[in-house]
Amino acid sequence: MLAVTNIPYPSWLVPGDNTWQLTAATLVGLMSLPGIAVLYAGLVQKKWVVNTMLMAFTGFSLVLLVWILWAFNMGFGTNPIGGGGGTGIMHFFRDMVSMPHPITGAAAEQQQTSSFAQTLVPFHFPTSTFAYFQVVFAAITPLLFLGSVLGRMKFKAWLIFVPLWCTFVYAIDAFLLWGGGYLASEGAVDYSGGYVIHLSAGVAGFVAAWVIGPRLAKDKAHAVPNNLPLVAIGAGILWLGWNGFNGGDPFYAGVDAAAAVLNTNLATAAALMTWVVIDMVGSKDKKPTFLGAINGMICGLVAITPSAGWVNGLGAILVGVIASTIVWFAWNYLPKIRPFSKVDDALGVVFTHGIAGLTGGLLVGILADPRMIEYGVKGKNYAGAGSSVVSGLFYGGGFHQLWEQFRAAVWVIVFTAVMTYIILKVVKFICRGLREPDEVLAIGDLAIHEEEAYPRETFAERISSVPTRQDDRV
Repeated sequence: MLAVTNIPYPSWLVPGDNTWQLTAATLVGLMSLPGIAVLYAGLVQKKWVVNTMLMAFTGFSLVLLVWILWAFNMGFGTNPIGGGGGTGIMHFFRDMVSMPHPITGAAAEQQQTSSFAQTLVPFHFPTSTFAYFQVVFAAITPLLFLGSVLGRMKFKAWLIFVPLWCTFVYAIDAFLLWGGGYLASEGAVDYSGGYVIHLSAGVAGFVAAWVIGPRLAKDKAHAVPNNLPLVAIGAGILWLGWNGFNGGDPFYAGVDAAAAVLNTNLATAAALMTWVVIDMVGSKDKKPTFLGAINGMICGLVAITPSAGWVNGLGAILVGVIASTIVWFAWNYLPKIRPFSKVDDALGVVFTHGIAGLTGGLLVGILADPRMIEYGVKGKNYAGAGSSVVSGLFYGGGFHQLWEQFRAAVWVIVFTAVMTYIILKVVKFICRGLREPDEVLAIGDLAIHEEEAYPRETFAERISSVPTRQDDRV
């Protein structure tokens, strides 16, 4: 008589895939909290540490709520708002975004996940896993462009802006490129967010910094990091957390996930060393700097994101070197010309995320290797039915992929810039302004939150009970 084995999960669930997706999502979540929070907190002046950390924590929380209540299905739902299909301009609008609705019910959380962009290989985990993996990507995006507007944006304006931006910018771009929308159907690709996350964050941050206006002149002139070891901790969490960022995006714990993780680290190391070397030979002081190395690191992480599982190891190194070089020159020379000279992008997000994301996205169309198989099934080199590959210009793909990458980039830049501007104007009307008064900006955390990062504990000074000799004489 055969023994009956009770399996505590549905037949469609693969424990390895489900475990990896939850682990990868947690790694990405750590990139935001504490990664971005402590990285930015170490980079700002002491008087802005509390404000920076609180904006990071509240931004993450707001996106999580918005995502589960309606935005997840806008970006990854199965019901395009226009029904899908069509030709010409109607194809675009019918495949622009999916219908919003919550996923808070028991059935919604525990059913096998699906998407309008469903591949021939079904997902092997529930909607709750997929939604959580995607929400940590959505949540880190406004935290990235927070770096552009530090030290002047009203806190209550931030609380309104983040949900609106997540709904009307991020969710739409996500559906267009990841959820099976128009850009994806035309052939544009974005492996893990070079366009949807980094390019849009760079553009949004630049527009927001322009609309809100610059920091106080004194703050801008003395923008010295308050804690470089804290910056190192945040940067290290970002680097290693990126293993989940790119390694989780094949959605299966397979060979392409492993390749994406390795390529991520190769590109990052190459980009970091490129920036350091250029600093040593091309900067005014001819000296390597830690902050320069961190900029190079971020350039590599961002630039490899659009292609992590589609380029080979050599391609990953080239992505890091090319992106870091381009951003180094942009960082050092673009601020001298308009419009960059007129915009106070506090942490240079438009460079390390916007330009690096754009560079990485375009390099997909040049360096993507069709021998890198994303979804492997039985067959030669795991390339049976259901496999997915991308062919760049250097690997026989012609200019088609580069053209599609360019079109997608133009859309993200223009749409994000226009919508961010409109949302900021709406928030400005609601909050009667987007920036704190100058007298508040002069004080910082204490004026806004009645807290400071490094308070002097004068109220708790220890008073000795033993009288001194001088006391005895008196």
